[in-house]
Amino acid sequence: MAPTVFRDANRPTPHFRPFKALAHFRKLIANKEDTEQVFRIYECLPSKHFVPTAKAFVESDLGQRLMVSEPFLPTMLDDHATLKQLPAGSVGRAYVDFMTREGLSAAGLVAESEKMRRGRPVYDDQIQWYSDRRRDTHDLFHVLSGYGRDPLGEQCVLGFSYGQSPDLGSLFIAYAGGLELKRRVKADAPIFAAIRQGQRCGKAAAQIVDQDVLALLAEPLEDARARLGITPPTLYDAAHVAYRSRGIDPYDFLAVAAAVAAA
Repeated sequence: MAPTVFRDANRPTPHFRPFKALAHFRKLIANKEDTEQVFRIYECLPSKHFVPTAKAFVESDLGQRLMVSEPFLPTMLDDHATLKQLPAGSVGRAYVDFMTREGLSAAGLVAESEKMRRGRPVYDDQIQWYSDRRRDTHDLFHVLSGYGRDPLGEQCVLGFSYGQSPDLGSLFIAYAGGLELKRRVKADAPIFAAIRQGQRCGKAAAQIVDQDVLALLAEPLEDARARLGITPPTLYDAAHVAYRSRGIDPYDFLAVAAAVAAA
């Protein structure tokens, strides 16, 4: 059942806690698969844009329709058998390929976000619905933007996310992560330029979180990118070329860095 209240009267106002965000970032650097830390960083760096953006969408005709009619996104996105029936080259098929290759699931992302909600009140309001929608579409950002799950790709997709919806959490992780990559391995790779390009691309593109996801999944991938105004990640690709020219696998970046440090 769709939530009818925009903001639960008992929902607390988030507080800005940059030092706590830094502590969570250090844990994320120690284990990049510890996705819970990402959600905690966002919580410590609340965005002033989030509430008005959420309100504008949930009050729109499309937002009202999707709250009532759209299936639960994680269940729909994890139904790979159904998505594989979509045409070759569609967003849905590309999404299944990406999630299978990376060993990911939408349910796994939900589980990570639920870790930080443990023991806390649950607010059945439209803010929560929109917040969950942003979480559940994260891997679609990867598929549509062309950024992989390698360390640089994760920073670039966060730059893209910041361009889509300015919030300090995305900006902080993107550039702090970029600095960490620059520090770990010395290479002529345009790390910060690639992140900034992602940021510009996200800002210029239509809002992915505001799309009818079911319709988007059925759309040809290249047509969807063109319609949304998503341009190729040329500097990210150039960074990969720079890494590989030095014998560095960009998908095994941190392992290479550890080996170099040990040597």
